[in-house]
Amino acid sequence: MSEQNLKDTVAIIAGGAKNLGGLLSTTLGEAGAKIVVHYHGDTSAADADKTVEAIRGAGSEATAVQGDLTQVADVRRLFDTAVDTFGHADIAINTTGMVLRKPIVETTEEDYDRMFAVNAKAAYFFIQEAGRRLSDNGKIISLGTSLLAAFTDGYSTYAGGKAPLEHFTRAAAKEFADRGISVNVVAPGPMDTPFFYPQETPERVEFHKSQAMGGRLTKIEDIVPIIRFLATDGAWFTGQTMFPNGGYTTR
Repeated sequence: MSEQNLKDTVAIIAGGAKNLGGLLSTTLGEAGAKIVVHYHGDTSAADADKTVEAIRGAGSEATAVQGDLTQVADVRRLFDTAVDTFGHADIAINTTGMVLRKPIVETTEEDYDRMFAVNAKAAYFFIQEAGRRLSDNGKIISLGTSLLAAFTDGYSTYAGGKAPLEHFTRAAAKEFADRGISVNVVAPGPMDTPFFYPQETPERVEFHKSQAMGGRLTKIEDIVPIIRFLATDGAWFTGQTMFPNGGYTTR
């Protein structure tokens, strides 16, 4: 699947209404893919509608689906919608996640359960359903975090909740290999989005910036071309975790 033949492929983008997911939705849509734009809550409905209209305005097709992906039934309904609407599904990208910076001794059971439900459980069943429903030679891409390669404090339930993604991805890459389905994780550095700033002090924001090239945070525009590559010409990558972060951290 090269960049030239995204036309008429079908991409499911979890968290596809805004921020990184929104830019992915419009970018792949402008390249000719039909897009299923998932969004979680009512507050994102207007963004989802705007993204769908932008894709349609670019000459492709799109539909929006609301769902709580911590509920397996909603994950399955998302893929049902793709197949029922467009006849098949080829690309599944999960950009969803929840960030929490909190000391371990202050973390509640509710915090833990919520963070692992969003970052691990939802991701697992998204990969599972993609493996069941994608066409042969499909692409599965999950969003991780560069904190997986960092030695830091405060993010035990966030980085800890994202860590299982690597193991889910490796297992799925082996299990789906006979069908030519690639499975990868893209783990950006701290991103300049509304999800990042509430967790950090201004001083820590400046520190995070100082650790990457150019003294800046990762932008969503840095990540979209990498995911697009994995969804097209980069299919020989599978079972991998990639760290596009401008040198913020590595391993």
